[in-house]
Amino acid sequence: MRILHTADLHLGQVMYQNYTREDEHDHFFCQLEEWCRTYSPDALLVSGDIFDIQQPGANTKRRFNEYFVSLHKAFPDMALVIVAGNHDSASRINADNAVWSLGDVKLVGLPPASDCLSRPDGWQREYVVEIPQGFVIAMPFVTGTRKDVVQALLDYVARQNNEQKPVVLMGHMAVSGSDFTGHGFDIGHLQTVPLDDLGTGFDYMALGHIHRPQTIGHPDEHEPVSTYPAGVVRYSGSPLHVSCDEKYPHSVSLVDIDRHGGMVTVTRLRIDELRHFYELPRTGAAATADEALAAVKQFAEETGSGYFRLTMDYHAAIPADFDQQIYRIIEPYGEEIRYNPKRIETNVPETVEEEDKPVFQVAELQQMTDPMEFIRQTQSHYPELDIDDLAQAFQEVEAELRRQTETPNTPSHED
Repeated sequence: MRILHTADLHLGQVMYQNYTREDEHDHFFCQLEEWCRTYSPDALLVSGDIFDIQQPGANTKRRFNEYFVSLHKAFPDMALVIVAGNHDSASRINADNAVWSLGDVKLVGLPPASDCLSRPDGWQREYVVEIPQGFVIAMPFVTGTRKDVVQALLDYVARQNNEQKPVVLMGHMAVSGSDFTGHGFDIGHLQTVPLDDLGTGFDYMALGHIHRPQTIGHPDEHEPVSTYPAGVVRYSGSPLHVSCDEKYPHSVSLVDIDRHGGMVTVTRLRIDELRHFYELPRTGAAATADEALAAVKQFAEETGSGYFRLTMDYHAAIPADFDQQIYRIIEPYGEEIRYNPKRIETNVPETVEEEDKPVFQVAELQQMTDPMEFIRQTQSHYPELDIDDLAQAFQEVEAELRRQTETPNTPSHED
């Protein structure tokens, strides 16, 4: 079984509230199509974060359709499986599946229902794609641990897999042992899934969410091709740098699985990015505003294209029109040179850092239906709170809301 694995497209992303990335995504999809032509994969897997925001504009949706319709037309025998990530609207992705399924393309937005394990066999079919070469289990982003559900899907495939074909499990999550380098947020224990919760029975797990390409448990990968025993857990990484902190190469994973329980070979296909990210000055930090402006001017003249941000000494005097001066320098280059006005500062005086607070993603908060769930997960950071008193207060509020919604003609229990 041969697959191409990518994730975290972030279509529609606008950098620094100013720069769209449509031509960069066009450039990536041209490469992706060429790799499909060269390597003839049995399936192309996209492991979440298709869009950058949950309600993308019409133009972004149009481009998504054009990209994947073009791939499907060019390679009709290649399965296309796409799952929702935490940046996507699960319900919108799921709603589009009915149309895409007419072309044998699988979109999975909503995770299995919370009571799925009490249902008869059959619900698993919504998440399992069988192709002649093997099986793909498509799990979208879901908050919390779903170990039993994942294992139920793997067990379901095991019952169908009489010929011992390769099994691929898709997911969008942060797993323990991941390298989070380049992410602009902290991923705490509430958002990290232990490896033991991924279940057993898959040959390759195609992950999305972390932008750095990596195979979990193999941090020192240097060769473009590596072979591992089955049970490989890998992030393909994002096609584009999503921030200046993502200084590592980005790639798409070409994965060959010889048989179920056999060997997995991963080939890293390096992406040629249309615009690279730079930090200026190229070495050290600018001690003055004039030094920083000179570095920008030199960069523009020598490079003519790319994203950049500045590293400056904290004590450097910055004029009020500093950013305007930078924009005047790069203006002749149109949007080929793109400026990140958020600077890195060195020699910052030591200050008392604020105590770390738990970090929640928007999708996690959206899936919390009980306010007490949030409070319990943050309880250790607010020892002065009396959880029992809060729980009683919420119960009283809920009772009062129910009372107010009763119609005047509704008899009370005292009548």
